Amino acid sequence: MYINVKRKCVAGFLWLMVVLSSACAQNPDPHQLNQSFLAAKRSIESSTVLLNNQNQLVPIKNLDQQKVASIHFGFENASVFDSLLNKYTKVQSFDGNYYTGSRTLNDLLFDLKFYTTVIVQLNKTDLDNPALIPFLAMLDQQKSLIMSCFGATKLKPDFDVLKGVLLWSPINSTVAANYAAQMIFGGAAATQKLRANISAKYQNGAGFLTAQTRLAYSVPEETGINADNMNRAIDAVVAEAISSKATPGAVVLVARYGKVIFNKAYGTHTYDDTTKDKITDIFDLASVTKVSATTMDVMKLYDQGKLNLDSTAGTYLASARNTNKNDIKLREFLTHQSGMVPDIITWEKLKPENRSTDSSAAFPTKVAEHFYLKKDYFKDVIWPDMLKSPLKTRGKYVYSDLSMYFVKEIVETVSATPLNVYVQQNYYSPLGMQTAGFLPLSRFPKNQIVPTENDVSFRRQLLIGYVHDQGAGLLGGVSGHAGLFAGANDLAILYQMILNRGTYGGTQYLKPETVDLFTSKQSDVSRRGLGFDRWDPNRDTKYPSVLASDQTYGHTGYTGTCFWVDPKYNLVYIFLSNRVNPKVTDKLSNLGIRRRIQDAVYEAIQKGLQ
Repeated sequence: MYINVKRKCVAGFLWLMVVLSSACAQNPDPHQLNQSFLAAKRSIESSTVLLNNQNQLVPIKNLDQQKVASIHFGFENASVFDSLLNKYTKVQSFDGNYYTGSRTLNDLLFDLKFYTTVIVQLNKTDLDNPALIPFLAMLDQQKSLIMSCFGATKLKPDFDVLKGVLLWSPINSTVAANYAAQMIFGGAAATQKLRANISAKYQNGAGFLTAQTRLAYSVPEETGINADNMNRAIDAVVAEAISSKATPGAVVLVARYGKVIFNKAYGTHTYDDTTKDKITDIFDLASVTKVSATTMDVMKLYDQGKLNLDSTAGTYLASARNTNKNDIKLREFLTHQSGMVPDIITWEKLKPENRSTDSSAAFPTKVAEHFYLKKDYFKDVIWPDMLKSPLKTRGKYVYSDLSMYFVKEIVETVSATPLNVYVQQNYYSPLGMQTAGFLPLSRFPKNQIVPTENDVSFRRQLLIGYVHDQGAGLLGGVSGHAGLFAGANDLAILYQMILNRGTYGGTQYLKPETVDLFTSKQSDVSRRGLGFDRWDPNRDTKYPSVLASDQTYGHTGYTGTCFWVDPKYNLVYIFLSNRVNPKVTDKLSNLGIRRRIQDAVYEAIQKGLQ
């Protein structure tokens, strides 16, 4: 029996700030609370020591190969600890107190048999439990064991024989739990050594040092921003968006210097639904797919020397060789200069005999609830229409979804792997991204997925977990231009890796020069990079923000999403919404909501520099 960690809809460390505010005024100032948090964190950082890490188990690596469990007994701050662990990968929480009476710790060991890494949280009282050492000794033999001890000053001799990692904090507090959990995954660095003997094995001067390798979770003040100068401004812009019915809800995330300093959910899933948005909610990313999936796959294959940007569609796709697409270079597809029209008619021409309300061998492709498409419809109907589509603007910039259908076909042909599988295997799973992926209904409950449009013309239903884009829907939800779903934290992980020029969690995912190439300006006729959108030199557009640097790259999505990375300011900004619910509206863009939130972040940075 185990208990899942509940992930609460809170802004960053609100759960921690509530604890800190108990000693403050009734309406504490966020800046003062954050300063108190940082003071406590500095004390924790100076006294927390990583021991017995000679095998470099911490920070935990190879997340796609791990199944991690966390066990607590009497530790008072287990919910904080487990909440932070789950920012990095899925960690199953077990309440050791359940295993009493007729149940024993042997039953807990049985329930842990499929886990590779086990983290055990211990307070001073737990260390006196005589049943603990045999239990830990068995785990030590079978699993990668990490023990995180809080509030003790000495360790019993029995612990000296254990081979598992020991994370030692003489302080037991929410801040200590926060810091230790992040250290286990590389969100915080181990910087200290013991200043006194705590056992015969662990003597003064013992300790292992590590570096920060993954995102940290902190407060704006740790990056030179006063929360009072940013948080309220963001709140006001999002409140305007919701009250103006530009979107029923949104999630905003800001990371700076590798630290998530703002992450908050607003509003509800729909205007007539009481389900509140949560920071763990999953959104249809629309055209953010073009970069976060398709371009990522291209970058990996380019990195491996399997794709040449100046090779043509005909080089990779036999079906393109006797068409006007034959000599279009991969580079032209990625910069939207292939001459392709923005899109072609797809769902509008679908005939009744090509769809069914039931799944069968003849109708295997699920488009939506009770909507299945005839087998090979893409190959037999849509793809030939794409191959025959006109080229009207070759060499000019014309934003085209159609170009990314072709890039998907190239990626899948060269990799011999479906696009969604390739990106999952090469990025999402090893990075610890838990929500990112196509076809979310196969992995998550509906109530975690934010609805998009009430589609009254094509699928005739409210779309929840089915891609909003009609063309991508006809491909069964996996396309090169749309179909990716994710939460804000996952996008932050992905683009922190890109901001790090290809490294994250101690792993090199891409060569730095590959990242530099794809994210830099690549065209004389547009602002675009390869796949990536970029800062607009025409400042009248104020795109993406009037204060963004000319190094900024990112992308927007039709459903009301965006991400922007600014290397000059070491900044990652994520905005997720469902502005197309219940039907498409341009209010989000007309009000400049995404841009104004980004402006507020830059303005807070500028004030911090004054």
